Formats: sequence, structure tokens, C-alpha cells
Amino acid sequence: MLFIAEIGMNHNGNLDLCNELVRQAKWAGADIAKFQLGWRANPDEINHITPEDLIKIEQICKYYDIEYMASIITEEGFELSSHTNPNRYKIASRTVIDKPKLVKQILDLNKPTFLSLGMWEKDELPFNKYKNIEYLWCKSLYPTYPSDLTDLPKDFSGIEITGYSDHSVGIEIALTAITRGATIIEKHFTLDKSDTTIRDHALSATPNEFRLMVNLGRNIHKNNLIGI
Repeated sequence: MLFIAEIGMNHNGNLDLCNELVRQAKWAGADIAKFQLGWRANPDEINHITPEDLIKIEQICKYYDIEYMASIITEEGFELSSHTNPNRYKIASRTVIDKPKLVKQILDLNKPTFLSLGMWEKDELPFNKYKNIEYLWCKSLYPTYPSDLTDLPKDFSGIEITGYSDHSVGIEIALTAITRGATIIEKHFTLDKSDTTIRDHALSATPNEFRLMVNLGRNIHKNNLIGI
């Protein structure tokens, strides 16, 4: 069972806040702290990260003993990630649709790669000839409401999609996915859901919520394994 704390842009462009987010994500039980590279990344935008900043972020993750992961949106984001050494990558669904050549470049590194299906509408899974992909089921709605999720897979164990990337409010839908066999959960992470700097805060889990999700989720996963 793997839990990804999607820090994304919830650092609000503040490296000190980023440090606290990583620290709290570790306390909450996350296995991975994920950062978005290449989205709203111009010098005057919230997610402008320099190579020096990213190296510092990687060092922060190492200090708190949580895996650092880069989510690649654009070619510039991929180039930025080369200044660090992530063990694995995440590819956003918009990149899957808009930049297949970039996706292949990343997959050709032969590192484990999470691939989001939020905007993917075809029956056949993308890039399915690669063996280093873990597919994450997702709805690209911010936030996602329960009424939007009637097509959430009923049984993840019977399909090639092994994980769920969650944009819903609360932790209930993520836990539902685990009861249905999902073994990877990605959830946005914040210190303050009332922060209006960016919309992602409202659909994120606080440290206490994330910790509860992890503790309950791991126990549900154990029960799934023994067939309860």
C-alpha cells in the first residue's frame, strides 16, 4: 500500500512552507511527497521553482526520510527535474493527452512511473507496451463530488489500474477505493483547507485527515489481503 501526499502548489510559492508541508506529510504517514513541475511555473507565478529550489526540496525530503517525486507537466518541467534524481515519476493526464513524445521520453528512463487517467477517454490504456507504468484512476474535476464518481471502479484488483488519484473533499472516497482493491492513493495535502491562495487547498487533506486515511487505509488493505 502506497500513499502519495500531493503537495503540488500548496506551498504557495514559499520554500519555508514547503519544508513544513514535507515534515507534516511524513508525520501523517505519506510514503511520497509529490511536486508539480512545469505548471504555473513562470517567474511571476505561484509554482516558479528554480533548479536551486528543487535541489533544496529534494534535500528537505531526504532529511525527513520521505521519498521526493516529480510530477511532470511540460518539457520545461522535465528539464528542471533533471537537476535532481527522483526514484520515480508521475505524469499528469493533460501531459498524457497533449505531449505523448514527452511521456515516451520519461518512460524510456525505465523508472517506475505513475500515469494519471483523469482526461483519458479511450478504452485502451495509453502507452501500455511499457512495463514501468502504474495507472491511477482519476477524475479531473476540482473538487470532485461523490455524484461525479459513479464510475469509480468496483474492483481495482481485477483491472490494470492499480491506484486512485483523489480530488474529492474529505477522505471517504479514497478509503472507498481502498476497499475496492486500490493499492496506491494520491491525495492533495495542505496545512490549511481555508487557504484561498489556490483552489487545491479546499480539496486537500490536512495532516490529521491524511494520517487517519493512512491508518484506516492500511488496515483495510490488510483485510483485503486476507479476504475479510
